[in-house]
Amino acid sequence: MSREARPRARLYRMVMPGHLCPYGLKAKYLLERKGYEVDDHWLTTRAETDRFQAEHGVDTTPQAFIEGRRVGGYEDLRRHFGLHVQDPDATSYRPVAALFAMTALMALALGHAVFDAALTVRTAEWFVALSMCTLALLKLQDVESFSSMFLNYDLLARRWVPYAWLYPYGEGLAGVLMLAGAGLWLAAPVALFIGSVGTVSVIKAVYVDRREIRCACVGGGSRVPLGFVSLTENLMMVAMAVWMLLKGSGMVAPEP
Repeated sequence: MSREARPRARLYRMVMPGHLCPYGLKAKYLLERKGYEVDDHWLTTRAETDRFQAEHGVDTTPQAFIEGRRVGGYEDLRRHFGLHVQDPDATSYRPVAALFAMTALMALALGHAVFDAALTVRTAEWFVALSMCTLALLKLQDVESFSSMFLNYDLLARRWVPYAWLYPYGEGLAGVLMLAGAGLWLAAPVALFIGSVGTVSVIKAVYVDRREIRCACVGGGSRVPLGFVSLTENLMMVAMAVWMLLKGSGMVAPEP
């Protein structure tokens, strides 16, 4: 399509010395991607922005106009073009899917680098250990938020509140030691304990009490519902702990 034939849109967005509106950039990119020639109007001061908002009766910028009609901000533009707009309160499994996908790829990469074979028993061990480390890291970013959400369902934390603060450290410690293959005399019991308590807590909250609450598995800001994912996380820790105890006892031959 030639430049002259392209439909036109007007966009008003904040471009100030100390602030460049990210949604304004997204709105401009979206309009251009949809084939519009954008008349890009910069609001370069707070006073100019306030005047624009008062004139058009809006509370936010950017604001896009198509064919003389105000469409609205970035999310309004997405709706106008029939694109998905994420509900900030909607449940989502994307965080855990992304986490487990990345830890699986990392484990495969380690297997290839160390053994020149991606799929090995050690790769599976690394996957679980890396997942535990990453899950602990997400919780440790904001232990207070995690603990508040964790107290909604964990049976031990409800009886002894400090456990809610200690849990991420225990999970991280066990994950690091398992990743290193060292200190398994400590890592395995810790993982077995917290995984077992977590398994019982999730089963009671979800499958016995039928509660619909959010899981703290990826931190306090999680939109992941408590259920299968949380149960899987805890069962992975239990299985890994049992496997490490068996290896430590010599009942399972170590991988060459």
